[in-house]
Amino acid sequence: MSDACVIAVGAVSPFGLGDAATPVGAPGEPAARRIARDPVLESAGLRRPFSARAPDDLGVAPSGDRATDLLVAALTQIAAALDVSRPGWRRERVGVAVGTSSGGMLTSERFFAARAAGVATAELARGATYFAPLDAALDALDLAASRPRVQVLAACAASTIAIGLGLRWLDRGACDLVLAGGYDAISVFVASGFEALRATTSGCPSPFRVGRDGMSLGEGAGIVAMVREGDRRCSAPLVRVAGFGASNDAVHITAPDRTGSGLARAAAAALADAGLAADRIDLVSAHGTSTPFNDAMESRAIAALVGDRRPVVHPFKAQIGHTLGAAGVLETLAASAALRSGIAPAAAGEGDRDPDAPALLLDRAEARPLGAALKLSAAFGGTNAALVLTAAPSGRRPRALRPVFLRATAHVDAVDLVALSEATGVARDRLGRLDLLCRLGLAAVASLAHDVGRSALVGAGIVAGHGLATIDTNEGYDARRRARGATSVEPRVFPATSPNALVGECALVFGLTGPSFAVSSGLDGAIEALASGIELVAAGDADHVVVVAADDAGPVATDLRALAGWSDRALARGAVAILLVADGAGSLRPINFDLAAPSPTGPIGHLALLDRLAR
Repeated sequence: MSDACVIAVGAVSPFGLGDAATPVGAPGEPAARRIARDPVLESAGLRRPFSARAPDDLGVAPSGDRATDLLVAALTQIAAALDVSRPGWRRERVGVAVGTSSGGMLTSERFFAARAAGVATAELARGATYFAPLDAALDALDLAASRPRVQVLAACAASTIAIGLGLRWLDRGACDLVLAGGYDAISVFVASGFEALRATTSGCPSPFRVGRDGMSLGEGAGIVAMVREGDRRCSAPLVRVAGFGASNDAVHITAPDRTGSGLARAAAAALADAGLAADRIDLVSAHGTSTPFNDAMESRAIAALVGDRRPVVHPFKAQIGHTLGAAGVLETLAASAALRSGIAPAAAGEGDRDPDAPALLLDRAEARPLGAALKLSAAFGGTNAALVLTAAPSGRRPRALRPVFLRATAHVDAVDLVALSEATGVARDRLGRLDLLCRLGLAAVASLAHDVGRSALVGAGIVAGHGLATIDTNEGYDARRRARGATSVEPRVFPATSPNALVGECALVFGLTGPSFAVSSGLDGAIEALASGIELVAAGDADHVVVVAADDAGPVATDLRALAGWSDRALARGAVAILLVADGAGSLRPINFDLAAPSPTGPIGHLALLDRLAR
């Protein structure tokens, strides 16, 4: 059997630390909430300043960056648990898969302001990247050498995908122990964007109910330690991860596919991976953002899977807020607690159930037999992900690994909007509204499509690899916030501040409906993207995957690179796209699974991928 057995947990949420972070309540109890007016968001002038913050005291020494502290707190808990239950675990092959939506955004805000004032420091520059909190946390726990290592930047689905990638690593024996999960802190930058998109609530979220008007942000971190069934020694599993699936809607960058078909495909893939029929699902851990379109979409996806059978639906975000990169793992832990205790949790929210978003919501927790749960996540960029969780061994057998081949490569270093419009069929004015990073990525994929035929890309997965990611786009968005206030930000720009926007734009234009996400745990995130793409094709998650890396090399990225002491690492404007396939016919060459760790002095972003392909 090949379930991934969770043998230890570290968690921080607005409810507290450890087991307290993800309570399911006792039978007869209503759902507790931790959402309230937020003084920081209120002082920034936001009109809907509601959030759920984790405790101030996280049990670790403050670093100056809240996101880092949240992740360190979760890792510290899990390290202490493993020290007791699995002595010597640090000498094993430890893989790290962590997800985040905004990474070092709080430090980015400070860096942007200091740079504008001419007083930016090396410390601020190094802390302003998406990967800075992960670097700092792994250094603090003496885990910096862990391999494989990936940081998923797939917005609200990030930690769900990170756990799924950890399952794949265990399937092929790439490591003995996986630490997987996610983290995020609350920032005015992100809060202002969600309010500008009209996605936030005027009070408290009420998922799947009439009159729901949005979500509230939350913060937290969660990490699970996973091993194969045969490697758990004496540790009793807290839960088993028995299946993973992912997809892309390829419909819109921020709005969900209203039919729910994209999310349903991800869930069906997770069930197939687990070898479990949909009628075995007793609990659905919903994405449940309490927005009108998302909840209706999610209800349709659930109905498409289970038909008339109605599993209990648990929208945990209504209790702890939307914790972004931590949402998937914290909701997984709440579902795990429900499976272990045999208690179906109550759903927070007020009002009548919405007939357009039908879901079995419990007003009070109930004792019920619960054998399996389905965790659903959706995100900016059209990304969907799902996990199957079981209380007992599922009997799962992973698919045999397949060889992976590199079919084609494309490289661009500039964008001609007229030519790009002709190649993609996208109106020139729409392309002109995209940020440079997305235009470069689209141009590289368009060049790839020209070489292999556009039909060869339809249905593919896509993984984007970032170095300094959207740092220039972010600064432009934040400059307006600083100048005009948090209520005057540009809603059309905010989606592009997500590193997953590049994924979504390419998926939308080229019909890339397979697994999709962005990655970066360092300046050579493009190599992570290549490794992740190989993983997906080898495991049978996709028959073909587009790997794309782009760098705008703008003034903010250039300044940050110099201040942080990375001037010896080459950075240039451009993008690379490659096509990985399972069918070797007509391919350039086979690709090995395990890629050597990138050089700490090598080039940044797409140049790192070019360098690797040239070897």
